[in-house]
Amino acid sequence: MADLILHHYATSPFSEKLRLILGYKKMAWKSVIIPNILPKPEVLALTGGYRRTPVLQIGADIYCDTALICDVLEHLAPMPSIYPEPGKGLARVVAQWADSSLFWAAMGYNLSGPGRADMFAKAPPEVAQAFAADRGAMTVNMVRHRPGDAASAYKSYLRRMSDMLDDTDYLLGAYPTVADFACYHPLWFTRKRTPSMAGILQLTPAVLDWMDRMSGIGHGTMEQFDAERAIALAAASTPHTLLSDSTFQDDHGIPLGSKVTIAAESFGTEPTEGELIVASRTHYTLRRNDPRAGTLHVHFPRIGYTLRAVEP
Repeated sequence: MADLILHHYATSPFSEKLRLILGYKKMAWKSVIIPNILPKPEVLALTGGYRRTPVLQIGADIYCDTALICDVLEHLAPMPSIYPEPGKGLARVVAQWADSSLFWAAMGYNLSGPGRADMFAKAPPEVAQAFAADRGAMTVNMVRHRPGDAASAYKSYLRRMSDMLDDTDYLLGAYPTVADFACYHPLWFTRKRTPSMAGILQLTPAVLDWMDRMSGIGHGTMEQFDAERAIALAAASTPHTLLSDSTFQDDHGIPLGSKVTIAAESFGTEPTEGELIVASRTHYTLRRNDPRAGTLHVHFPRIGYTLRAVEP
């Protein structure tokens, strides 16, 4: 199996989601630490514009968005499954809710007042200012929770999660599913990065116990790697996707071979441009060329992303 290279940084919540899945599946992976704000020249050499964290690289194949990366990891290590039957559809729906509604309520709460001070307690003021400017640019078209509204939503969501844990160790049963990993990472951020805000978790002891079980999974076998070596590896590799679903599903009237852009619908909407070579029922793939990284296939999920033709 080709090396799994995760481009991430330690405090990224969505990266923690994947790190735990790698641990659950007992997988070995290489760690490339990237900046938490722009500029990210090595990341953009691989993705062509997409700048959200994390990104998974396997040779010259670049997988964007944790929802799609979860499918790749499941293909590589089917057991233990994060999509067990018969409830895999429910697990995906809960994970999508967690990565959107739960995440943004949690972050709206986490980053209010004392939480923001926690994050930058040991950093000079300009670091906090740069981070705020970067995230402001990434959320320019988003409707964000005000702190009080975020706190109300977060408390309600935690109570609902607690109800799901009344008589089981994990949200949907006796074993973790993708729903657990997706629900965990915003709460992990509360606990680890904004501890002055973590009292909210004490209101739901069952959730705290579940968090301890999730934390105990660990991160698998990690080896440090660097960005230049990752780019050189991409340049020396031939793209070979691990996504088996390639039947063309045309919902846009854009034929394969067209020059297109793909961008997130919200939060970090910088587009990636390339040749559309796959538009399946689940994902898109673009072929693009980079002076440093060579010919790359960049993969995106359909859900949460917009496809547009580039006008000649």
